[in-house]
Amino acid sequence: MPGRYEIVVVGTSWGGLKALKTLVGALPADFVIPMVIVQHRHRDSDTVLARLLQECTALRVCEVEDGQPIVPGHVFVAPPDYHLLVDAGSLSLSTDAPVRYSRPSIDVTFASASDSYGDATVGVVLTGANADGAEGLRRVAARGGLAYVQRPEEAVSPAMPMAAAAAVPTARVLDIAEIASAMGTLRPGALVAAAQAAAEEEE
Repeated sequence: MPGRYEIVVVGTSWGGLKALKTLVGALPADFVIPMVIVQHRHRDSDTVLARLLQECTALRVCEVEDGQPIVPGHVFVAPPDYHLLVDAGSLSLSTDAPVRYSRPSIDVTFASASDSYGDATVGVVLTGANADGAEGLRRVAARGGLAYVQRPEEAVSPAMPMAAAAAVPTARVLDIAEIASAMGTLRPGALVAAAQAAAEEEE
C-alpha cells in the first residue's frame, strides 16, 4: 500500500467498546504508528475504557492528558467531555462547545489530525448511532490520507459507518478484522520511524 503514515485516528459511538477491543486486540504487538481513539462517552465516565483496551493488547494504552506527546506504539484514548486535538507531535484538549451534541467530537479530532499530518493520516470510522465522523473522514481523504469504514452490516449501530461511507466514496469498507489486518501492513512515516529508533537506542 503506498505512502507512509504518522497517525491513525479512530472514531466510534454506540457499540464502540466491542468494536475497539476487536480492532486494538488484532493489531500486531510491534505496531508503532500512534493511534488516537475518540469514543462518545458520558461526561462523567471514568478511565475504564483505556483499562479495558489495555487488557486486549501489548501496546501501551492511555487516556490523553493536555499537551501529551505523541509517541510510537501507543493507543491514546480521548477523555470524556473534552474535544481532542491532534497537533504536530502532541495532543491537546479543548472545552469548546459540543459539535453535533458531542464532546469529544470525532469530526474535530479527524480534522485536526488531517490538518497536522495531511496525507500521512489514517482515519477509521466504526459503529455509531449518528453522523459524527463523516465530515472528518472526508477531510482526511481530501488531504490524501487513507479512509476506512466498518462494514455497516457488521456494526452494532450502522448509522455512523453508513454516513461515513456516503461522505467518502473512496473509503475502504471492511469488517473490523480486515481493517486491523490492513493497519498491520502500513509503513510508519519518517517522524514515527525516527522516534522509534531514538526510543530503541535509549533502551
